[in-house]
Amino acid sequence: MTDHAAAIARLNHPDRASRLAAAAEVGSALRSGALKRALSDEVNCHVHTKYSFSPYYPAMAAWKAIDARLLAVGIIDHDSVSGCDEMLDAGARLGIAATAGFEMRVSFAGTRVAGRKLNNPDSEDIGYIAIHGLPRRSFAAAKSFLAPMFAARNQRNRRMVERINALLAPLGIAPLDFERDVWAISQAGEQGSITERHLLYALSLRLAQASGGGQALLALLTGRLGVPVPAKLAALLIDPANPHATYDLLGVLKSSFLERVFIQPGGDECVPVAQAVAFGVQAGAIPVYAYLGDVGESPTGDKKAELFEDSFLDLLVEEVVRLGFKGITYMPPRNTSAQLARLQALCRAHRLFEISGVDINSSRQAFTCPIILEPQFRHLVDATWALFAHERLANHDLALSLFDARNPLASRSLDERVAAYAAIGKRIDPWRPDEVAHLLPR
Repeated sequence: MTDHAAAIARLNHPDRASRLAAAAEVGSALRSGALKRALSDEVNCHVHTKYSFSPYYPAMAAWKAIDARLLAVGIIDHDSVSGCDEMLDAGARLGIAATAGFEMRVSFAGTRVAGRKLNNPDSEDIGYIAIHGLPRRSFAAAKSFLAPMFAARNQRNRRMVERINALLAPLGIAPLDFERDVWAISQAGEQGSITERHLLYALSLRLAQASGGGQALLALLTGRLGVPVPAKLAALLIDPANPHATYDLLGVLKSSFLERVFIQPGGDECVPVAQAVAFGVQAGAIPVYAYLGDVGESPTGDKKAELFEDSFLDLLVEEVVRLGFKGITYMPPRNTSAQLARLQALCRAHRLFEISGVDINSSRQAFTCPIILEPQFRHLVDATWALFAHERLANHDLALSLFDARNPLASRSLDERVAAYAAIGKRIDPWRPDEVAHLLPR
């Protein structure tokens, strides 16, 4: 691995052409056996990149998945598809199955679950959904679809920075500049989204700079800013050897500070859920609801213990079906076995496709998800292969989308279609993933 360390490092180079050239170099080493690759059956379809919030460009995210022994990786950025081409291109160069899509917040106003807190800790009536399996032929349409939301979100981001600065001023801390401190750490110039995490990351850097870090930072947080810091996280924040300290501080601020400056998004940023679902279907993708479930202890440290969908889950799933969603995505490590058994039973009863992945947005997080290999979740591996096949076949012909009425397998049950597409997905050569004409379903 040492001989290839420089090429691997260039997978996170600021220049996209340099990243893809590095991917070709690393891929060549993998194919020749000069660079060894270990494999498991694990997959992860929900990896964020720098095009929303992450330490990793798509090419590096693909490598991180390989290094974690994954067989497949999927890019899902917030409100952005700007990294999707790179993820697919890097996946082909590195020999890993790659899928694409995006995550967005939508309004559930006017639905039967209106007026409730769904899967969004910050808002009622607003929920996260994912558009999975977006074929490459629809990337441009998706970018146009998301453009007005990109503009609206950044107007709101600017106002939230103003609120942050209003809290910093009495403390004598230099204000944040939106362009210099926030826009510059994002990929907004390529329509990568600027999320609340970007604002809090910029704030984390400013607080560390103003305090000098260590105990002084902790005193600033708990004293003058009045931000509670759990003992476990306090120990991490004052550890001078902690390479993830900025991400840990971001998690503290997201959990206990964001609400002070948060501005609720409006309809120009969060379109009606039916509109988003209709776009996903038209694009040949698979729109899915993202289940969060009641939260006890947050594994990432950035969510409070709070109640979400579980008290009205039956009604919610009925509404998901009525709205035209094709499935539900969830993250097995984030919920109890009982929560997930109930959700899986509802998915089976309503013939909803199940997709799993664990969102990666911090250097502290591992790409592995060994729980997916347990019997309760093993079917999610085949679902990933079906998703991979769906995306490549739909790019070849939209009628081959897994849920298209024109699909040759449309008369079969969902389980039969998923099994057939999973078998195709496993036969697609990840080094030449667009060569699928000989694998068309019949």
